[in-house]
Amino acid sequence: MQEYYYELVVKVSSHLSLFSDFLSDTLPVGFEEKEDGFIIRSEDSLETIEWGLEQFSEALQKALNETIELECIHTKKKNSDWVEEYQKSIQPLAIDKFYIHPTWNEPSDSLINIAIDPALAFGTGHHPTTASSLKAISEYVNNGDKVLDVGCGSGILGIGAIKLGAIVDACDTDIVSVENSITNAKLNDVEFNSIWEGSCSITNNKYNVVVANIVADVLTFIAKELKHSLDKDGILILSGILDKYENKVLNFYKDCEVIQRIPQEEWVTLILKLK
Repeated sequence: MQEYYYELVVKVSSHLSLFSDFLSDTLPVGFEEKEDGFIIRSEDSLETIEWGLEQFSEALQKALNETIELECIHTKKKNSDWVEEYQKSIQPLAIDKFYIHPTWNEPSDSLINIAIDPALAFGTGHHPTTASSLKAISEYVNNGDKVLDVGCGSGILGIGAIKLGAIVDACDTDIVSVENSITNAKLNDVEFNSIWEGSCSITNNKYNVVVANIVADVLTFIAKELKHSLDKDGILILSGILDKYENKVLNFYKDCEVIQRIPQEEWVTLILKLK
């Protein structure tokens, strides 16, 4: 362990979830979420991350045409056991049938446990899109169902489906996400039926449930492939959609019926079925 480490305390006035997404896609290390921002710690200088946050904030303000206050405090500190402090700050989360917890916390006696270490992967259940997707999986996935997790990320959604008794395939265009999903599946003593780097178009299988927690633009781009993967009575779970883009996404799914809408903060998850 080095003698010193760097700490970047970030405070933002609004759109915390968008900044969280930016950091998840940018940082090679985990970060701590607070009510008004984040704390990032690394043994390497965080000046580049600070600059990136400033650039992202400027671009976001222009895109949304509103003012977002950003404050970054970058300090160099003596190295103590900040990993232990970080671990204490991560709280387990109960979502319907599931209990999401890091490995250093005790599992639940009454709910289905999913162990995810936040420092090792994104997609821990704390983000609204992951949470609402887990709610949908809890309601619509049954024992023996064939499930496809598109854009699997940390693997948390697929792992949840497996623990409900489903046979789960998963894919992601990012090899790191595929590796994270495999690692987290082993951590939970479960196994994907099949998992691959690439798109859902690679498989010709049909599924009872297809879940895709991605971003609105990608959901429109792969709409045909997602619907093609569905069994005739299958359920499609779409998440990662900012509510202002909901109608844009639905324009690509006009041959589907919306059977449920799960809003959470500024995000929405849509449950669809082919007409």
